[in-house]
Amino acid sequence: MIKPPKLDRIDINILAELQKSGRMTNAQLADRVGLSASPCLARVKRLEDGGYITGYGAFINLAKLASVQIVFTSMTLSDHRLPDFMKFEQGIQDFEEIVECHLVSGGFDYLLKFYVRSVTHYQEVIEKILERNIGVAKYFSYIVIKSPLARNHAPVKMLSRG
Repeated sequence: MIKPPKLDRIDINILAELQKSGRMTNAQLADRVGLSASPCLARVKRLEDGGYITGYGAFINLAKLASVQIVFTSMTLSDHRLPDFMKFEQGIQDFEEIVECHLVSGGFDYLLKFYVRSVTHYQEVIEKILERNIGVAKYFSYIVIKSPLARNHAPVKMLSRG
């Protein structure tokens, strides 16, 4: 296994820029972070090899494809032993409508984010989840009305400050 590189300010800037626009050329990236092209490419390769960059993709405007409803759901499990958490997490893996699942602290166990066609579609998915008998004691649904802020990137510069 390759040891992850120690990151400096330029590495952080590379991550921040690629996260905002992964399609830019190496020359554009090098210009934005103050390097020449060859050392910039070497750093990007090192960041990929170190596991800091895990892939590249496109952000899709889902509203152009179809009507999309976002729903957040809090779920509480019946029991709280390790096998109960594992059973739940395994049981939701093949629901493509679930785009995020987080084990959280507080008044419930998991927070899930769904992309569905409609509230009716969401209810169908929930019923299928419950039919699996994977330990869900209760759930609460939060239908998204509007998303005035939805960033597709994390604040890597702020997070990397010591």
